[in-house]
Amino acid sequence: MQGVSIGGMHREIPGFSMPADEQAHLAAESFRLLADPTRIKILWALLQGESSVACLGDLVGTSPTVVSQHLAKLRLAGLVKGRREGTFVYYKAADVHVRPLLAEALFHAEHSDLDGDSGFEEGADDHHRSNVTGDHGAKRSTAE
Repeated sequence: MQGVSIGGMHREIPGFSMPADEQAHLAAESFRLLADPTRIKILWALLQGESSVACLGDLVGTSPTVVSQHLAKLRLAGLVKGRREGTFVYYKAADVHVRPLLAEALFHAEHSDLDGDSGFEEGADDHHRSNVTGDHGAKRSTAE
C-alpha cells in the first residue's frame, strides 16, 4: 500500500501507513457501488459461480431488466465480467478479493442491532460466520 507521510502519534506505530488519496477514492467508489442490497445479492451469487441474468433475477427476486441495470453498474466498476454464448450472456465475479469484504459486511449485519451493539465479544466463537463464508464445516474455535 503506497501511503502518505505520517505525523503525530501515529508515527510511533510500526508499519502504520495511510492509503494514498487515489486508493482511498477508488475504495470509496467501490463501497458506493456496493451500497445497494440487490447489487450485494447479485455479486454474492456471482462469487459462487457463473450465472445468467434470468437465473440472477430468480435468485434475488427481481426482473431480468432490473438485474441487467445492476450488472451494468457492477461491470463498469470492474466487479463482474460477462461471457457471451450464442444469444446468452453469462456473468461471473471479476475478482474474488471482494468475497471477504462482502462476507464481513453480511456477518456484521447479521450480528448487529439498532442499539449499536455489534454483539461481538473479544475471543467469542465466530462459527456463525460460516453462513456467509461457505466454511460450513470449519470450526474456528474450541468453544461451542
